[in-house]
Amino acid sequence: MDLVGETTEKLAKTPRLGRSSRGVLWIVLSLSLSIAVGTTLLSNDMDHLRKLIGHFEHQFASEQARTSRLPVRPSGLPPASPTPELSIPRRLIEAPKFELAGQFLRIWRVTGPNMCKALREAGIEMTEWRAPSMRSTSHECYFQRIYTQDEARPLSSIFLKIRGNARGDILEVRGKINGPSTDGEGRLDPALMRIFETLVDQARWSDFQDTLVSVRSLRDVEYERFGAYFSFTRQAAGENSFNFMLVLAATSGPQTRTRAYFSSDRWVAAPDPLISGDLVPIFQRAQKREAASGKTSRL
Repeated sequence: MDLVGETTEKLAKTPRLGRSSRGVLWIVLSLSLSIAVGTTLLSNDMDHLRKLIGHFEHQFASEQARTSRLPVRPSGLPPASPTPELSIPRRLIEAPKFELAGQFLRIWRVTGPNMCKALREAGIEMTEWRAPSMRSTSHECYFQRIYTQDEARPLSSIFLKIRGNARGDILEVRGKINGPSTDGEGRLDPALMRIFETLVDQARWSDFQDTLVSVRSLRDVEYERFGAYFSFTRQAAGENSFNFMLVLAATSGPQTRTRAYFSSDRWVAAPDPLISGDLVPIFQRAQKREAASGKTSRL
């Protein structure tokens, strides 16, 4: 028998797989492999999930056991007081008010001690910034000089006082000049004029520079703008006596609301009183930087 010939003849008669049949075969094999791999991964995930569930069940059982061992509150005692509610002032979270945000707020950009020091450097012998008495809550520095007087009253004198508080905030500047000395053209003596020049310069309110012209000529002037008020007026009882004042005075409705809205009384105190007491106001730090930059530019 010719086995080789018969086998060859059978293979020749067997139909061959076409290209499309081979593609279907590969798809079936790929799906089978994916199902096998997915089954393995799912089995691993289920094992991991069972472990997590067992872990949380163990924690819950331990917590229940610990709670059951807590002592029971005696029936005779009054019920425990509820936890106090936290109250937050509305002003800390309220939205900004448009009518207040656009208002100009005038503030002192110099402290009382620094103002007194600047006047001393200008030749005015101001005292140190201190409380006038042991029981006083205010602080001040002042200068007083009597040049000539009769039996009744001073004929030529000057008085100047800057009043504020222990933090150094200035509240008002007041003074009086009797019989001021003048030059040949009737202008105020330059030594006295330095008082007003120093006040305006230290306050850094440039719009108040215009008032110095009237003061130098001994003419009455009252100037009020953006919540600050300055006056230099002749005293009614004496033709050669002048009172002057420089204060922050909010007069109009918007100015009053602005000052109340931004008042330091509304600020939240720092939790540590030592930290709160050591805080340096922004304007003091700005003043130091301006002074340092001025010295650098002069060099």
